[in-house]
Amino acid sequence: MGILGNEKADAAAKSALFLCHSDEASCNRHVYYPRITKLIFDEWQEVWNCCAGNKLHAIKPTVGGYKQKTCLSRRDSVLLNRLHIGHTRLTLTFLLSGEDIPECDICQCPLTVKHILVECVDIKVVRNKHFVASSIKDVFDNVEAHKIVDFITATRFLVL
Repeated sequence: MGILGNEKADAAAKSALFLCHSDEASCNRHVYYPRITKLIFDEWQEVWNCCAGNKLHAIKPTVGGYKQKTCLSRRDSVLLNRLHIGHTRLTLTFLLSGEDIPECDICQCPLTVKHILVECVDIKVVRNKHFVASSIKDVFDNVEAHKIVDFITATRFLVL
């Protein structure tokens, strides 16, 4: 009481009570919610498309919810999510320790999640026992989650 901003807000709220409501003018969330959601997703997609050089854009070129395909343990879910975004102890520890970027012993190229899941020729035989994929996007879109987890376990990569 007595605060100018609050008094103005109260007056505006009270005056809105007396506005006439027609069926067309009333806000029907069932009509507007899908439109608003689409506008938000379209704007989000535009921002995401500007990040085309981002490694995550290659995995998920469209925005939207991520739905887990199978029921995983907490540990396996964390493992899969870290692989998905490319943030693992094995591939990023060098950032904190100040060391050089780790390299694959056989291929002599930077050790990345993409290299482990798709490219490394040294573990190709093991990878092919669990899944075959031509790209990192293919791995996450088409390979069952438990097969990815089983592959990481079989190769003994410390990624958590």
